[in-house]
Amino acid sequence: MCNPNASTQTQQSQLDVDLLNGIKDPEKPKTEPESAPSITEIIPEMKSLFNLAFPTALTALILYSRSILSMLFLGHLGDLELAAGSLAIAFANITGYSVLSGLALGMEPLCSQAFGGQRLKLLSLTLQRSVIFLLVSSIPISLLWLNMSKILLYLQQDPNITRMAHSYLIFSLPDLLTNSFIHPIRIYLRAQGITQPVTLASLAGTVFHLPINLFLVGHLRLGVAGVAAAAAISNFFVLLSLVLCIWISRLHELTWTKPTLDCLRGWKPLLRLAAPSCVSVCLEWWWYEIMIVLCGILVDPQATVASMGILIQTTSLLYVIPSSLGFAVSTRVGNELGANRPKTAKLSAAVAVFLAAMMGLSATVFASGMRNRWGRMFTNDVEILRLTSSALPILGLCELGNCPQTVGCGVLRGSARPSTAANVNLGAFYFVGMPVAIGLGFYLQVGFCGLWLGLLSAQVCCAGLMLYVVGTTDWDFQADRAQMLTCAECVVLY
Repeated sequence: MCNPNASTQTQQSQLDVDLLNGIKDPEKPKTEPESAPSITEIIPEMKSLFNLAFPTALTALILYSRSILSMLFLGHLGDLELAAGSLAIAFANITGYSVLSGLALGMEPLCSQAFGGQRLKLLSLTLQRSVIFLLVSSIPISLLWLNMSKILLYLQQDPNITRMAHSYLIFSLPDLLTNSFIHPIRIYLRAQGITQPVTLASLAGTVFHLPINLFLVGHLRLGVAGVAAAAAISNFFVLLSLVLCIWISRLHELTWTKPTLDCLRGWKPLLRLAAPSCVSVCLEWWWYEIMIVLCGILVDPQATVASMGILIQTTSLLYVIPSSLGFAVSTRVGNELGANRPKTAKLSAAVAVFLAAMMGLSATVFASGMRNRWGRMFTNDVEILRLTSSALPILGLCELGNCPQTVGCGVLRGSARPSTAANVNLGAFYFVGMPVAIGLGFYLQVGFCGLWLGLLSAQVCCAGLMLYVVGTTDWDFQADRAQMLTCAECVVLY
């Protein structure tokens, strides 16, 4: 079983110190000898990644279509309602949804490594702790949303837009509670290689989203509040569908244990993984919101902000595939490290990075080839089309760095190193990308394209650092860390 007196070499983070001075399994099998992977090993690994990534990408596209549907209803209500809804959604993303999503990712290495190491009951314990953690975290976020109008009025925003935006957020408050369950359940299932229930539940919620919008916005005429309520109700329907699907198919029986006082103890590993995971997600998420703010300072802000909106929608669509691959490789790396198979974890990381590079190349070709046609799907304004056309090739080049960087973040999550990912994102986006964007955009008068060149420099720097970190990883050492991270709960569970 576990020996609480064993210790091993420390690494950079305090989490490593706690784990490596913690408990160790002296009977773990020896790691496989190092050898070059063969094609018979690479092809199955590609299939494993695809089986995880495809349903995740499909789910993301379904959720993307649901958000587009909400924007269409806001646009149908009028320009003021569209502006208010857009402002509220941006505020909610920055202060709420990105935070909950990032905090939930802290449970990913715990669950995937525990499943790989066959410490199955640890998954339900981590799920219970994560739900409690997110519910508690929703309290300060709710207070912030309740005071949103005061904050925006202090920032001299339009009172009419602010009033409507505040109404949108008030009716979105239940969504915080729903997301506090959905995010952990999704990770809990993905760590076991189960993705179909989330896809089916998301599809059901999206199908339900249209009639509930027609009823609340079209029939009851609740306006912006109706759009927000429809989104919250649809998400709650997703949660109900997901739980029902799990219960009927008995997917929980292998790993589920009833909540006990154990879920109120032993929080240190989860908290130390959740905090940097949240920082890593938010740093990148907030960058795009800052880009929109900077566009408002440029000459002809109406055109630049509109063009930036089109381009961010485009990069969000392109982001679906690498982010899904990032989640897949995180699960695969976590499972293999938990099972003490560092060679397979290394192979999974290498295959995923290669696939990400191919995705980035494809995105670059797509963006450059569509530069004169893509913008016409959104507008006929000549200036907006000119700006969009000039920036699309730069956006495509950004994907050359964004795809490997996103997958690299997945590798670091799977190996329980979110602090490294947070440091890389902080350095690349805010110490490199931000000065370049401001310098080119404003001081050298490059303007709109200067901001995108700043993002390009950030993505190149971020990808280079991520590839260096992944390429120099000591996989045997990470396998030892995985044994200790999951073995920390052995005494409690077994």
